[in-house]
Amino acid sequence: ASSLLSSLHPWFVRRRGKQAVHQRQERAGRAVMSSLVGRAKEFVAGKIAQIPKPEASLTGVSVKSLSRDSALFHSDVSVSNPYSHSLPICEVSYTLKSAGRLASSSTHAMVVASGTLPDPGSLPASVVTKLEVPVKVPYNFLVSLVRDIGRDWDIDYELQVGLTIDLPIVGDFTIPLSTKGEMKLPTLSDIF
Repeated sequence: ASSLLSSLHPWFVRRRGKQAVHQRQERAGRAVMSSLVGRAKEFVAGKIAQIPKPEASLTGVSVKSLSRDSALFHSDVSVSNPYSHSLPICEVSYTLKSAGRLASSSTHAMVVASGTLPDPGSLPASVVTKLEVPVKVPYNFLVSLVRDIGRDWDIDYELQVGLTIDLPIVGDFTIPLSTKGEMKLPTLSDIF
């Protein structure tokens, strides 16, 4: 039995040696693959960063119209499309906040209205497009702000808009916009 083991011993040693070499080669192959994947990710991220993206700006908020039950405020978003084809707009979301005395700081601002625009359409190729963001505020909410408004009927506001566009290769891309200012609210004499 010992002669059988001694004759098989070199075979076991060679086999273990081959397995160890094979394992080292596999580890080296995985390291090379990992390095290649890392470089590919960096390359793709660099290329995506260089892809032209639409740019947008937001105007202040103003009163557009008044009715017996609400006030309609609006702001315009100007969006430039750098591409030679139209881009679909996935969503335009908005939040209008009051940042007055009732809301002790801008981080605790009172949300006046929020929502999304139904079917915002698309951005035509290679032009600047103006999108109107209408914000409907019920009068009963405006009346609750009267304590905050004071005698001049001015209110500090912040409007936040998220414009989500479907970019080629990149996918959905959201442009965050915001504007702050002071707006004069309509008085009862403006309504009647």
